[in-house]
Amino acid sequence: MTQNVKAQDALAQEFVQFSLDCGVLRFGEFKTKAGRLSPYFFNAGLFDDGAKLGRLAQCYAKRLIDSGIEFDMIFGPAYKGIPLGAAVAIELARLGRNVPFAYNRKEAKDHGEGGSLVGAPLQGRVLIVDDVMSAGTAVRESIELIRQSGATAHAVAIALDRQEMATELRGEQVVEPQANERQLGAGSHCR
Repeated sequence: MTQNVKAQDALAQEFVQFSLDCGVLRFGEFKTKAGRLSPYFFNAGLFDDGAKLGRLAQCYAKRLIDSGIEFDMIFGPAYKGIPLGAAVAIELARLGRNVPFAYNRKEAKDHGEGGSLVGAPLQGRVLIVDDVMSAGTAVRESIELIRQSGATAHAVAIALDRQEMATELRGEQVVEPQANERQLGAGSHCR
């Protein structure tokens, strides 16, 4: 079932409509991971084939390019941020903006290359790419990991900001790149 959505700009409207058409965004009564009741549910795991993931990456890439946010590389936090960050890096490269990409493992590997980071070394101004921000836990952990690597968490690109972070978490501890906020979709931001 297709629902029509009004949004603040054409890209946001396209993104929301696409999310509805894919069943990613649903309305009803849902309980969030934090135990709160919500009138909607956003399941980015339903962007579950190459065409859907590619179109999602196009939305991110277009918004990032239009925003003018400067960054040196992409970081995709485990788990949903990994394929999303990779897809956005691929789409940006297709558009002529090739940037390095890295992601983390939830558990450090103790053999082979070892460690908890995979991909390019974290350096410079890092763009964190993830699907949804609720309590800000993944972003907080990502910022700390990036800082420990000597890089700067410069911006956060998400599809949906549930805007549930506690007030004390909206300060520099979590969203140091808040000046880089840009709308992507329904209540979504590039921070």
